Amino acid sequence: MTEEIIIAGFGGQGVLTMGQILCYSGVIENKEVSWMPSYGPEMRGGTANCMVIISDSAISSPILTKFDTVIALNQPSLDKFENSVKPGGLLIYESSTILNPPTRKDIEALPVEAANEAAKLNNTRVMNMIILGAFLKKKPVLSLDTVIEGLKKVLPGRYHNLLPLNRQAMERGMELVEFANTLA
Repeated sequence: MTEEIIIAGFGGQGVLTMGQILCYSGVIENKEVSWMPSYGPEMRGGTANCMVIISDSAISSPILTKFDTVIALNQPSLDKFENSVKPGGLLIYESSTILNPPTRKDIEALPVEAANEAAKLNNTRVMNMIILGAFLKKKPVLSLDTVIEGLKKVLPGRYHNLLPLNRQAMERGMELVEFANTLA
């Protein structure tokens, strides 16, 4: 199993953090991992993306142009990376901020209203965890328990009190995918 992912959005949306969590979790599960961040000079509001590879075997190169999964958290990221999804691949996008949804018919496009769901949880900062939960439901490359362990490695200790909220957000993302599957 090899999963090649790019996560993209604005700085401050947790793009790089999502990638780090996936990689730490992969290491915990004894997988080969690669994390390659790319971001502008701005701390918040600039563009950010990271390439993540999780594999059962050695990774030959961390540099990719086509991905099994693209996670787009804003319109510019969707516009830039929609064509980077391999045919038959998955495009997860934060639908409450996307005005022009994807148009490709040879991929699975999964809209997730993560920003709205995060607001319902009274913490807009967990939007990325809702998206991460949706990804894990569609592509169970790592277990949820392992991802929580990975989150503990990434999240500074002073924020470990937020672990239950982050788990709840991931579980909500999984539920949204389950609900969407029952409608299909």
